Order: sequence, then structure tokens, then C-alpha cells
Amino acid sequence: MSRLRLTFRIGLAALWLLAGPALAQVPHPAQGGDPFGQEVTLAPRTFLYLKGHATWDTAFETLIDAFKTVQEFVQKQGLKPDGLQMTVYTATDDTGFQFQAGVPLAEEPATKPTGDLEIGKAPEGKALKFVHRGTYDGMDSTYEAITNHLDERGLEAQDFFVEQYVTDPVTTAEDKLVIEVYVPLK
Repeated sequence: MSRLRLTFRIGLAALWLLAGPALAQVPHPAQGGDPFGQEVTLAPRTFLYLKGHATWDTAFETLIDAFKTVQEFVQKQGLKPDGLQMTVYTATDDTGFQFQAGVPLAEEPATKPTGDLEIGKAPEGKALKFVHRGTYDGMDSTYEAITNHLDERGLEAQDFFVEQYVTDPVTTAEDKLVIEVYVPLK
């Protein structure tokens, strides 16, 4: 089993322990026409992000705070985003995860960020695209479906995954979120 599939399962177990059976009662299906396992190629882009870590019980709030920090820098510097906000999950375990939360930019800023903000490259290359609709806490069913999809097809994922937010997680009601999940393949 690849590390990514194992981290999916550990993360899912942690979410299940936190939310319990209530999650099973709240369906968060993709809508007809939503991609599920669609092969895509992620283009290389400059990425402004805040690097951090969070526990599973503070995950959404931690990411929201990170996006607010990134948005503030983008606005103050007059930068132009080149895509949707995203989180790159670089490591997960049963207690939490490490992440890079930010936004792709049309060009590197003239003034380099300081403090917790960094400039780097967004993930690129071949990936599978999946869609989740609903709360962040309800994503366990989506990740379980992704894990099953990878297992059924014998696909090997890289050791990270990406969530791209079609709806702004800072301003959208949590139950109205639309999140694209990208699983880069080896």
C-alpha cells in the first residue's frame, strides 16, 4: 500500500473518530457530471503559500486562518492570482497534518513575503481529479472513494495530495463548499 493511501486511511480514521456516525448520515455526493478520477495535467505555476501544521480537530479553522493571511498579502501587494486557492497536504498522520495553503500567482511578487509566507512552485504533472461538495468534515466519504478508486485500478500516488477550492473557504458557508481533490500519480 502506498504511503498516500495509508495517509488517506489514517486521516479518514481520525475524522471518523472526531465526527462519529453522524458523518455517515450526511451524504456529500458529487453531482452528476462532476469529475471522478479524471486524468489531468497540473500546469507549473508560482505558488504563494503559508506552511504549517494542524490537528484534525482544528483543521478547517487552521486552513481558514492561513488563507486569510495569504489573501491579506495578495491584496496589500496588488498581486494577481493565477488560479484557485489550494492546500497541498505534504504529510498526514493520526493526529494531524502538514500543509501549504495558498494561491497560484500570475507572476512572482516584487516584494518577497516575510514571516510564515513563502514563494515556491505549485504541484505539477499528471494527476487524478475528484470533486467533493459539502462540509470539510464530510470529506471522509470522498477520500474513502478516492482510496477505493486507486486500489481498484492499481494506481500509485505520490506522497502528497492537493485540494483546490472552487468556492472560497473563507467566505462560503461550510456546507456549500466545492473542493477539487487532485491526487498526483507516480
